[in-house]
Amino acid sequence: MSKLVAVITAEEAGTERLGTRAVLAAEALRKHAHDGGHAIAIEFHDGETARDVLAATAIADADAVLAIGGSSGDPRFAGKTVTAAGVDDVLRDPAAVLTRALAGQAAPAPAAAAAAPQAGGRRIVAITSCPTGIAHTFMAAEGILQAAKALGHEARVETQGSVGARDGLTAEEIRAADLVIIAADTQVDLSRFDGKRVYLSGTKPAINDGQGLINRAFADARVQGKGAAAPDDAAPAAAKAAGAQGSGRTGPYRHLMTGVSFMLPFVTTGGLLIAIAFALGGIYAYEDANQGTLAYALFQIGAKGAFALMVPALAGYIAYSVADRPGIAPGMIGGMIATQIGAGFLGGIVAGFIAGYGTAWLNRNIRLHKNLEGLKPVLILPILGSLLTGLLMLFVVGEPVAQLLATLSDWLRNMQGGSAILLGLIIGLMMAFDMGGPVNKAAYAFSTGLIASEIYGPMAAAMAAGMTPPLGIALATKLFPGRFTGDEREAGNAAAVLGLAFISEGAIPFAARDPFRVIPSLMVGSGLAGAISMAVGAQLKVPHGGIFVLPIPNAVVSLGGYLVALIAGTVVTAIMLRILKKPLAKPAAPAAV
Repeated sequence: MSKLVAVITAEEAGTERLGTRAVLAAEALRKHAHDGGHAIAIEFHDGETARDVLAATAIADADAVLAIGGSSGDPRFAGKTVTAAGVDDVLRDPAAVLTRALAGQAAPAPAAAAAAPQAGGRRIVAITSCPTGIAHTFMAAEGILQAAKALGHEARVETQGSVGARDGLTAEEIRAADLVIIAADTQVDLSRFDGKRVYLSGTKPAINDGQGLINRAFADARVQGKGAAAPDDAAPAAAKAAGAQGSGRTGPYRHLMTGVSFMLPFVTTGGLLIAIAFALGGIYAYEDANQGTLAYALFQIGAKGAFALMVPALAGYIAYSVADRPGIAPGMIGGMIATQIGAGFLGGIVAGFIAGYGTAWLNRNIRLHKNLEGLKPVLILPILGSLLTGLLMLFVVGEPVAQLLATLSDWLRNMQGGSAILLGLIIGLMMAFDMGGPVNKAAYAFSTGLIASEIYGPMAAAMAAGMTPPLGIALATKLFPGRFTGDEREAGNAAAVLGLAFISEGAIPFAARDPFRVIPSLMVGSGLAGAISMAVGAQLKVPHGGIFVLPIPNAVVSLGGYLVALIAGTVVTAIMLRILKKPLAKPAAPAAV
């Protein structure tokens, strides 16, 4: 058994700081070191602080040192062979990075990624994306990369996360690819892949069974765009391929999640700016008497700017997911009408689907001379789609949806006692059931949408319940180590970080290994957290950020009760794991000589 130490440092300025990608890289290194029978200790740096600092004895005893993202000149490693690699290198192929470190080899040149695949292998390019653009995006990418390596193929993955596309695919890589895999829970632009064999999937198949996904993709992928069918005769390529292949979660769910993913930045920005405005100018900062003050300006930017665009963005990108770019204008116009008539986020969802499916239908049925075909996406479809959506919203569906939202809003605002507790319990159970899956996202989308109607209680319950699973697991690994393997106890540290950041997916590895004991434990703790949050009247004005948004003045109402809900849910989760999980068998004592 070899001993390794590694230091993972924040990437260069201008990119992301130490966060989810670094944690995932650490987990990948731990897993592959454990699989190879090696021990590894990992230290984190974010440029200002260090965590899990390496002991001097660990460095002295190390057979190899890894510098991930920097620190290759660390004086503590004098006399040691240091292997440098980037976070991307680890996420792409952790086994190769470990092999280089143990062999004492220098890192390969960047061009190595474009080298020909091994004999019999094929080239795969992929895109991964999820509604919030955080954990599932990178876990799916890791799943595809590792599966391709195991099957003898070469893979390159572009991640489309919350900060935009990373590791973007080049035109040359796409031309050389034998297969394109889109593992996404949101809509992805497929125009780059015309003429290529494309397979659409959700992120979960890539995370849970990457090899199976790749094998299905080679068997069932269909030619995209050119060579598949004339544009006049089909719906937009993404929707058509999704329906034909039936892979992953498609149809209305995917379209809704695409809209939610594009809406989230507006919700976050508006909520935080309004909270800061209230912190600076008091709860009446929005009144005209305060014009000219910074607080008044921040409120206008948040409420009249970001919040005003929430519903149009939701509707516009639902329509985009269904009908591609021609659907954006009809969808956003329908979303704006929904806002003006008081139909809120429910009206935005209805408008988005009307605009999307209506524009797609017009695209299929309007036939023009080939010389006039270019007018359809920029003139004919946006105008006719907007007329169809606007008229239906104004004269048919808008008013009933507005009345429904008003009834729902009144019920939620007046909810007290048992009703509030029941709603919080349901939201909590849904958030923990599949940890980022469709049930979780349904509860999250419902809670986020209500922010547009100034109803913040369900959002508080959802975030508390979403933080509880990884935090409860992390606590259980410390309090009851006999229920977890050494690898799981190490992973508990990462789960704690992800839980604090409201990334429920940190609990997925534990649930996957022991679902019938872990998932019920998580649901009990999250249900309790959601119920307490609603019972104490906690409100949250931003849809993400975890514990890091709690110190912001006025971002959370009833902060003390909210912390009680979070702590209680975490502790109960840990206790349930102690009760349901069986203790690990202790190794037999060595025989007496």
